[in-house]
Parts: sequence; C-alpha cells; structure tokens
Amino acid sequence: MLLDDAVRLAGQAANADVEVTLDITPGVPHVFQAYHAILDEAAAALDRAGRSCLRHLAGAEHAAGDREAERAASS
Repeated sequence: MLLDDAVRLAGQAANADVEVTLDITPGVPHVFQAYHAILDEAAAALDRAGRSCLRHLAGAEHAAGDREAERAASS
C-alpha cells in the first residue's frame, strides 16, 4: 500500500514539473534506513538521500546569493 502511494505521489509530482527521485529498494522492511548499521542497503539509501539534500541545498544557496547580488546591484 505505501509503495503504491509513493509511486502515485512521485508520478503526480513529475507531472507537475517537480523534480522527483523515487528510490525503491526491494526486499527490505518498511523504514529499513533505521537499520543502517546492519543493512548495507540502508546505509546506501541514506547516503543517496544525503547527497540529494546537499545538491538541493547548494542550489538554494546559489539562488539566494543571486538574489542578494541583484538587490545590491539595484540599490
């Protein structure tokens, strides 16, 4: 049920031009990331999530810097 919901949500987000990554790891229990110390798949999933967050934060930081530069130039 949760997988179906996630697939539907990712599809709707993509249709709305939202950047989305749906990472499905077969054969693991729900919230398997909590077992990162004993499941290689969990550690890898957390690494992928962390890299994704860092990419988005870097993009947001860059965009914020551009806005600050535009404000300074118009002052």
